[in-house]
Amino acid sequence: MKIRHFIYLIGFVAMSFGMLSCGASGDNPGYEYAPQMYNSVAYEPLTQIINEDEGSWLSSREDGKGEFFNSNINNPYRMNMREPVANTVPRTKDGSLPYRLKAFELEPAALIENPIEFSDKVLAEGKVLYTQYCATCHGAGGEGDGLAGQVVGGVANLKGGAYINLPEGHIFHVIMKGKGRMGAHGSQIPQERIWKIVHYVKQEIQKQ
Repeated sequence: MKIRHFIYLIGFVAMSFGMLSCGASGDNPGYEYAPQMYNSVAYEPLTQIINEDEGSWLSSREDGKGEFFNSNINNPYRMNMREPVANTVPRTKDGSLPYRLKAFELEPAALIENPIEFSDKVLAEGKVLYTQYCATCHGAGGEGDGLAGQVVGGVANLKGGAYINLPEGHIFHVIMKGKGRMGAHGSQIPQERIWKIVHYVKQEIQKQ
């Protein structure tokens, strides 16, 4: 009996300690199990600390290296990100340069032609992208009757008025930079995909 009571007591103490260790208050963060699941190792892209002992006094890393060591051991140059070649500008896979026009530069934007060659495949991809990004406001048919558009109000009817005759470059620019209640989507949608949406709007919704 005494052994059984002793086992129960040990179990109770262990359970109590486990419950208490889950608590955190004030400057006490409590105990962390597998701390790197909460605090991942930061790989700064353009810095290289190759001394594996740097920050060892602070380290809780499972690999035993110092907290500040951040070189990529899987890269032959120990870099996390290679710097771009000097005096070069990145292009998209279709050869387009980064879009430089400002939000107010609608007139020069209207002169830009769609660099994506039209095809049935592009039209199908444009429909998918339009459904993902545009239909919630503009509606499936482009009439400004999407569920979000009904709440926001003032959403353009792409089939009506002056919207029918808008150049492709204008539509692209508005999606990229925003206009009025239309928010900028350039940080969310790559240029190539925006041009496919433009094809879908002009060819399928506006029948141009």
